Amino acid sequence: MEGNNATREEWVSARKLLLEKEKEYTKAGDALAEQRRQLPHIKVDDPYSFHGPNGPLTLADLFEGRQQLIIYHFMLGPDQKEGCVGCSFVADNVPVYLQHLHSRDTTFAMISRAPLEQIEAFKKRMGWTMPWYSSFGSDFNYHFHATNDESVAPVMSNWEDKESLEQKGKLFFTRGEQSGLSVFIVGPQGGVYHTYSGYERGVEGLLVTNQLLDLTARGRQDQLPHGIKALGWLLHDRYNGE
Repeated sequence: MEGNNATREEWVSARKLLLEKEKEYTKAGDALAEQRRQLPHIKVDDPYSFHGPNGPLTLADLFEGRQQLIIYHFMLGPDQKEGCVGCSFVADNVPVYLQHLHSRDTTFAMISRAPLEQIEAFKKRMGWTMPWYSSFGSDFNYHFHATNDESVAPVMSNWEDKESLEQKGKLFFTRGEQSGLSVFIVGPQGGVYHTYSGYERGVEGLLVTNQLLDLTARGRQDQLPHGIKALGWLLHDRYNGE
């Protein structure tokens, strides 16, 4: 970029310095992943109820016979005609071929509170193939902080309670549908256990598009200098010229 030119020797020198930091970052990520795996497991006693194309299901059914289950909480409520743009961006980054996950005894699925017919219509429009179930009529979303309604369950977002969220001006997170992911495992005697949940930037690891852009000189282009409009994501069928 203009103002950041160098000779080949200068570039190699700068690249070597950055490589050391990249190695540190990778090792820190490995250590963090190990700590994540060491989190205690919480038994899930409620079977919950979901709706899929082939009928009603329980949380245990969503594993599809595998030991682990990753659920993405997709923001699509009963009163919404189309899905959240950010959640749709996440869904676009989910691998088309889930067989690699399946080879590690792990299932991936998305869950929304909208009725199944709403989910199926939007899924067809977007061309997605991953499993996507409805939790309509279930407390699942509320218990895992994917829907906030204090008349049903205490408000919680990214491990902050309502008072903390309000003090920080994060009112959006105190009500309605919320995004995030939750992970489960089948434990002793076939019981289902909750092992992890992440919200807000905690789901960024799913965004391969951002990771690719991070390799470029212009980056993600979502945090630009003052006075320059940052680029937002669109539903993928709304980009012009594609």
